[in-house]
Amino acid sequence: MSLELRPHPDFAGRQRPVVLAILDGVGFGQGGPDDAWATARTPTLDRLLATCPHTALRAHGTAVGLPSDEDMGNSEVGHNALGAGRVFDQGAKLVEQAIGSGQAFQTEVWKQLCSGRTLHLLGLVSDGNVHSHIDHLLALVAQAAADGVSRLRVHVLTDGRDVERQSALTWVRPLEERLANHRKDGRDYRVASGGGRMHITMDRYEAEWAMVERGWSAHVRGEGRQFASAVEAIETFYAEGKTDDQWLPAFVVAEDGQPVGRIEDGDAVFFFNFRGDRAIEISRAFEDEEFDAFDRGPRLDVYYAGMMQYDGDLMLPSNFLVAPPAIDRTLGEYLVANGRQSFACSETQKYGHVTYFFNGNQSGLIDAKREEYVEVPSFAVPFDQKPWMSAAEITEKAVDALGRGRFDHLRLNYANGDMVGHTGDLEAARIAMEVVDREVQILEAAVRKAGGVLLITADHGNCDEMWMRDKKGGIKRDASGKPMPKTSHTLSSVPFIVCDAADRLTVRSFDGAGIASVGTSVLELCGLKAPDDYVRGLVAPR
Repeated sequence: MSLELRPHPDFAGRQRPVVLAILDGVGFGQGGPDDAWATARTPTLDRLLATCPHTALRAHGTAVGLPSDEDMGNSEVGHNALGAGRVFDQGAKLVEQAIGSGQAFQTEVWKQLCSGRTLHLLGLVSDGNVHSHIDHLLALVAQAAADGVSRLRVHVLTDGRDVERQSALTWVRPLEERLANHRKDGRDYRVASGGGRMHITMDRYEAEWAMVERGWSAHVRGEGRQFASAVEAIETFYAEGKTDDQWLPAFVVAEDGQPVGRIEDGDAVFFFNFRGDRAIEISRAFEDEEFDAFDRGPRLDVYYAGMMQYDGDLMLPSNFLVAPPAIDRTLGEYLVANGRQSFACSETQKYGHVTYFFNGNQSGLIDAKREEYVEVPSFAVPFDQKPWMSAAEITEKAVDALGRGRFDHLRLNYANGDMVGHTGDLEAARIAMEVVDREVQILEAAVRKAGGVLLITADHGNCDEMWMRDKKGGIKRDASGKPMPKTSHTLSSVPFIVCDAADRLTVRSFDGAGIASVGTSVLELCGLKAPDDYVRGLVAPR
């Protein structure tokens, strides 16, 4: 199919560059005392909202391809939507359909998984529905029992990030009870190992391979602090003051001093997360013939599969249960095919989002002659300790790119609102917002100098709601009366602000508008008429 587009009748020949600043995790909150944006000093964003055309966009649920409007958006699906200009059914929905219909269990991959000596199920255990869902895991366990799997082990990654920070037992206790109920008719089903998602196994973008190595040591080698059960491990950690599930130490379930479920040759391993970014490295550890990220030892002779294929370009993993969304004809592809030059930049924590996910889950440059991608290293410290992160360096790279006058489109991701929001530290999140506000001020000045258009938006909410609330909206408090920190994303709408150097643009709102309209708007402002199946754009001439 040709990617050539006609000139847009309203924007052909208008000013460029078109700069898209994605303020990751920054939504429109309720303005309460735990709303880090509302309670921070953000004079630049305040001024732009007061003087520039703007609207609010949906960034969760069906607006980004998730099963229901009770599902929080996330950075993966958010950037997919921003770059695709359309809404595709995403991992959670595709997996829910495949498992619910039973189609997933009719595949050759599932049959191979059930034929190993032991079936190991590894992944994030919660109902966050961002990387995984507990219902998927329970369905896998039940189907394994129905299909005659005699020995099964679960390797538990505790959440505390997409759900309440101290909620692991909500899912782990009934999981162990369910496994115990399956221990009959010769079946041997148990939890074998585990630990917090930000401490073991689920690193991304090669930011900290030591996380994966710690997971490998627990899951494969059976090395770690030993407990009689996962529940005992978690309760012990809580009693010792380790109360944030995402950072729980690695543990191993053992009997008589011996691990009950090391992953060994002849076994089958299934990584049941559906989201790709934090699944790629552990998949490489199982699949790569040549591997030097850590001392893994010889490649295990196991049948390895993922819930989905996490990287379509690298074909990783080679075996997967559910096909990922086939996102084609992205904004980036149309731009380069029509002679436009693009620049993308973020720090390590979000670099893959503004490139891989934005480009429809495609690795690498689309066109090396017409694109430039820049990755700024992230600090290897907890984000609440340095809430400014690498925002200044991102702005510096963008200003330099603007000064070169080469690019028609630039996109940046400031990760602060999301990554610091996930720590649950309200004061750090306020600092993060003040840092982002300062960087937007510098970026705005550079865009105005270049005679361009600055679009400001976000992929989902997070730092706009930093305390847990009950179903009636009341603040949840701990035993001492302090508000309980919230570390997950929110259902908030996100901003869309148009800062136009020529002051000739306005924003048109429509019911149900979501962030997929941002990609369409960038394409149109770059002078191209969007394809008929792209969602409506948001920008119009005055």
